[in-house]
Amino acid sequence: GEDTYLTSVMGVAMIRGYQGADPGDPASLAACIKHFVGYGAAEGGRDYNSTNLPERVLRNVYLPPFLAGIQAGSMTLMTSFNDNDGVPMTGNRFLVRDMLRDEWNFKGFVVSDWASVNEMIPHGFASDQAHAAKLALEAGVDMDMMSFAYITQLGKQVEEGAVSEKLIDEAVKNILRIKFQLGLFENPYVQEDLHKEMFYNPAHMELSRQSAVQSAVLLSNDGTLPLNAEKIRSVLVTGPMADAPYDQLGTWVFDAQEQATVTPLKAIRDNYGHLMRVLYESGLNYSRDKGRTGIRKAVEAARAADVVIVFVGEESILSGEAHCLASLDLRGAQSDLIEALKSTGKPVITVVMAGRPLTIEKEVSLSNALLYSFHPGTMGGTALADLIFGKEVPSGRLPMTFPKTSGQIPLYYNHNSTGRPFLGNETMLDQIPLKAGQTSLGNTSFYLDAGAAPLFPFGFGLSYTTFAYTNIRIDQVSYNQKDTLTLSFDLTNTGKTAATEVAQLYVCDKTGSVTRPVKELKMFDRIALASGETRTVSWKLPISELAFWNLQMKRVVEPGQFELWVAGDSVSGEPILFEVKK
Repeated sequence: GEDTYLTSVMGVAMIRGYQGADPGDPASLAACIKHFVGYGAAEGGRDYNSTNLPERVLRNVYLPPFLAGIQAGSMTLMTSFNDNDGVPMTGNRFLVRDMLRDEWNFKGFVVSDWASVNEMIPHGFASDQAHAAKLALEAGVDMDMMSFAYITQLGKQVEEGAVSEKLIDEAVKNILRIKFQLGLFENPYVQEDLHKEMFYNPAHMELSRQSAVQSAVLLSNDGTLPLNAEKIRSVLVTGPMADAPYDQLGTWVFDAQEQATVTPLKAIRDNYGHLMRVLYESGLNYSRDKGRTGIRKAVEAARAADVVIVFVGEESILSGEAHCLASLDLRGAQSDLIEALKSTGKPVITVVMAGRPLTIEKEVSLSNALLYSFHPGTMGGTALADLIFGKEVPSGRLPMTFPKTSGQIPLYYNHNSTGRPFLGNETMLDQIPLKAGQTSLGNTSFYLDAGAAPLFPFGFGLSYTTFAYTNIRIDQVSYNQKDTLTLSFDLTNTGKTAATEVAQLYVCDKTGSVTRPVKELKMFDRIALASGETRTVSWKLPISELAFWNLQMKRVVEPGQFELWVAGDSVSGEPILFEVKK
């Protein structure tokens, strides 16, 4: 996602999940937080490319999730491929040794990314492998992954006095410390049959289903969803992702058993086939397929169905490392498939399985409802069927902003304000009079052809019900820097369906020694409510959480005026003003 706080919370949860309460437990493993640091800000969105992030941006935006991970006890950390301001991360002494080790007191070990020690040579940062090994070790990288630079170069350099033996000892100690904590010297052999009770355990499969349910985001709905299985005589299931057991697992999946995957087609047939006729036409054989024959078959089948559910998106290989795209439109003829299905006049429900936000403005307009499930994993089909037919209620919220067009990127909610912020009433491209005079008066920061607003904002997601936030209040209007702000509000499920809302708290520092973001997420919670239920919610926010790295590169809470919002996404709600005193 794009948010510092959300990434921190999710990262800490993953570390605790991997390592457990006891890293020495045979079912636990050492977590590795990566990629350190700024890897998500590569120029042009191309993996391995350069970044240019000043120290203040690193400390305010990119580094806090790593610090949270270290404070949660992450045992290892991996450097990233990118150079930042001309210094490859695997050779960045300031960030790895000075900050990570000395400032943060990290006691785990640091590993390079795959061959990134050697890659400092094509970076132009190291002259040869011996130079690269020396730079990485001196920067604080303890383990060389797949460059074989340490094992082939460091011994000779120690003998020649070019590399300090103390640095070798330090790296070895860091690695051995983790091995001791993992119990690898007391129990060096794995229990080879342990995986049999872990892999595809029914309890784990149910958790997988719940995870897929809670992460799917309902982006649009004209009331078509949820479907009433008792009133539908026939449904067409179509699209290249409707029965793609391998691809719905997502990227970087090496040990998954494809035959264990429950696809949407299988789930709908198994759970609802006795209630209705389930038709199936793939429409397209895979997401990049440009053929038209399957589309014609799907349209013919749609005419015989009461409702159409089309599953589109990306094959797993199209996302993940080194699979960057300049266009984020649906690939192949998938958009044409949706348009052709819509032309039948039948209700069209679109489900998108993809590893990234796609530019789907057209597809949203063609769909009666659209669910975005990302790649939902092994139990994704069951989860999506449960959501479509109302056994479950959507509660997922977007962890990143969805652009209208890839030309808007980078696009994120927590941007700094400009001196000419977008107002929403600007003259757009098709509204400009012919031979209009050239002027910059009244202009704002926007695109003539796309405006400045996204297609869907960070934190957005619909439900099968509605929620109302009322009686929002804070316990004071003025706080000292050591105080804790108490926020209270009433949350009501105003619809007829029991559901879960994800309440979100945002804050804005109105004036700072450096420009501050227009909003920053500071807290969120999933709150389940019965139909008509109202619950009073109380949150506590330490004023210290408003700190940032200021003009003097010190982390402080600056006095001044602040705004606070509590709402269901990053653009809703009315601000509450409060003050922080010196």
